[in-house]
Amino acid sequence: MNIEKANSPPEETMSKRPPRNKYAIACALLASMTSVLLGYDIAVMSGAQIYIKENLHITDTQIEILAGIINLYSLVGSLAAGRTSDWIGRRYTMVLAAAIFFAGALLMGLAPNYAILMLGRFVAGIGVGYALMIAPVYTAEVSPASSRGCLTSFPEVFINSGILLGYVANVAFSKLPININWRLMLLGGAVPPVFLAAGVLAMPESPRWLVMQGRIDEAQRVLFKTSDTPEEAEERLRDIKSTLGIPDDCTDDNSVAMIKRNSGEGVWKELLLRPTPSVRRILIAAVGLQFFQQASGIDSLVLYSPRIFEKAGLNSNSNSIGATVAVGFCKTAFVLVSVFFVDQIGRRTLLLASSTGMVISFLILGSSLAVIDSNPGKKLTWAGALSITSVLTFTASFASGYGPLAWVYSSEIFPLRLRAQGASIGTAVNRIMSGVVTMTFLSLYKAITLAGSFYLYASIAALGALFIYFFLPETRGRSLEDMEELFGKVAGEKVGEKNGEVTSAFAENRPVNKEDMDGKAELDTSGK
Repeated sequence: MNIEKANSPPEETMSKRPPRNKYAIACALLASMTSVLLGYDIAVMSGAQIYIKENLHITDTQIEILAGIINLYSLVGSLAAGRTSDWIGRRYTMVLAAAIFFAGALLMGLAPNYAILMLGRFVAGIGVGYALMIAPVYTAEVSPASSRGCLTSFPEVFINSGILLGYVANVAFSKLPININWRLMLLGGAVPPVFLAAGVLAMPESPRWLVMQGRIDEAQRVLFKTSDTPEEAEERLRDIKSTLGIPDDCTDDNSVAMIKRNSGEGVWKELLLRPTPSVRRILIAAVGLQFFQQASGIDSLVLYSPRIFEKAGLNSNSNSIGATVAVGFCKTAFVLVSVFFVDQIGRRTLLLASSTGMVISFLILGSSLAVIDSNPGKKLTWAGALSITSVLTFTASFASGYGPLAWVYSSEIFPLRLRAQGASIGTAVNRIMSGVVTMTFLSLYKAITLAGSFYLYASIAALGALFIYFFLPETRGRSLEDMEELFGKVAGEKVGEKNGEVTSAFAENRPVNKEDMDGKAELDTSGK
């Protein structure tokens, strides 16, 4: 089946693009700033770990656990965030994330020993999990379809900004005594949450959450502010109400609340136990994309880049830490490629180009490190320069596609009734893989060499590219309420319009025809 042809966006979406909605952009910016917390923590630990090891006299294994465990701890936050955001709203969930991370940063910076440091990592991890899940969900729900891809890329922009801030903090404090410098690096993480919590309170609540609570009038006001046209606002409201089973002519808040108050009941059963074919495909797409994003080794590169640069010939701590700032700048600059082009050329194209660049970069990095390993004692300037260059090209490739678009794609494809919990599952998979990768990197490269580690990551990235090519339909220009139907088309489903009944053309042992697609898209039914 030709996925790209079947799911190309409507022609009017491509030819007629309205101006950017400044209010929606402001909301997306404020929400996405919560992602700074994760970026700062990852980057600052890359430098702080060098001095923590020396000051607290701990082993490489303890450092490996300390650096990577926050990703597993964040599972608690990401899994709880779905239900929490349905309960108290998207906006207050972001405030909660900032408050929890603030407490964690204080615990880490003031820790007298390794045990308290780990406790601080646990608390900060919960805050990171909340922030990672809720920022893209809120941004997707508040954005108009014409710029949703761009605006939903913002969380990755701020993750990269946080990474850059963390690297700068490492350089700024690295010259201080070792009993002070790493503490100041970690305490710096307590500053952003204060401003983030205040900024988030100035944002409106998600219109989709408001409708779920029966607050139709408030939702309508937000939609008029965040839509490109009044007609689009009305259409978005109708689509949201239809998705929740609310009659279009029902506007009384109390009546609507009695008809449908969706706070997550039955969602896990529909997602995991009895999913329709389209929901199953959506879940696999989100989980697969988040899996490959982290399994390809980006967090190992960011977290342990000083060790890679040391292997490449930058022998002093200050030089290797200083070189990581270039990684931060590269990551922050190239994420803008995704921001500016995702709504013009589509998710699939950027993801495929990104994954191809990642594979090539890691193959070159592995080869140059293998040459350095095979010539011990020799100063191979060209191999060292090639290693550093390939680190930067991998970072640029990841930041321009895979980094932001895994969050964009997985936050926009779930139906409204499943979105918070579905996104939390994707975030949980992302954090599990990040934890596994970062907590095993030192042991991995000692077992199969540094070059072998990057060859392994390159092969995983190649598998990810195949997954994207064969499994992910294009979502550019589609409304959030249209996603279930879109994935149903790819899976061969036909969704009944009157009562939501699902039938399958495949189950009827016939090819999918144009009537199944409701005349909205062409399908190649030849089986190719």
